[in-house]
Amino acid sequence: MESRATSWFLRGMTALVIAFLYVPLAIVVLYAFNQTRTAAWPPTLGTTKWFSVAWDDPTLKPALLNSLKAGIAATLLALILGSLAAFAVHRFRFFGREVISFALVLPIALPGIVTALALNSMVDAVPFISFGLPAIIVGHATFCVVVVYNNVVARLRRTSSSLIEASMDLGADGVQTFRYVTLPAIRTALLAGGLLAFGLSFDEIVVTLYLSGTQSTLPLWIYNNLQRPTNRPIVNVVAMVVLLLSLIPVYIAQRLAGEPEGLTGSRAS
Repeated sequence: MESRATSWFLRGMTALVIAFLYVPLAIVVLYAFNQTRTAAWPPTLGTTKWFSVAWDDPTLKPALLNSLKAGIAATLLALILGSLAAFAVHRFRFFGREVISFALVLPIALPGIVTALALNSMVDAVPFISFGLPAIIVGHATFCVVVVYNNVVARLRRTSSSLIEASMDLGADGVQTFRYVTLPAIRTALLAGGLLAFGLSFDEIVVTLYLSGTQSTLPLWIYNNLQRPTNRPIVNVVAMVVLLLSLIPVYIAQRLAGEPEGLTGSRAS
């Protein structure tokens, strides 16, 4: 049983960690309502004019559209590849299975600059992929596959194989078993993985910087305008909106990833 001093110490450290993570974000939100262009502290609050200025910026909407296109396409690609890889690794035993499993999760652990340089060299060498949106989609999919794979393979390990065997014994073919047994068991994992993949793609800047060519995405727009002091207020506005929008898929994915399924069991591969 922990002492009162230990309890207060742990609470204090938890509060410090939360403050370390979220106080800078709160400051960005405050500066979105700053009346002046300068970042003096404390900010002079009480205006929403920068929201209309940001909305009227002619370069912002194309960047936002590119981010949405890249995020959706990379997420769909990651859902297909990540799910297929999860089924292959979970269902079958073959030589090098653990190596493949490790290789699938490695891209998200590598430094972003290493991944970016490797993908940049790949696009240079491959003639049918050009810099710009196609390269961004492929680049983002390389690390988006990881979160889909992790979510799906974890759910498959918690899904009882006896239900699948019973479905086959009752005369269902592979497609029917997948539709009525396997898919309901993994659908929340697919949705959670897809939401996390979209969030990763939407916020990515390092890989995008090396693959974008003449195209721009929202993180690149923020990065380029952040270097211009006169554009700092609209950058704060855009950053605040991105922050709020990012909370939605992350929260939903977190809830779905922990949601119990009626078809889970204790079997693990």
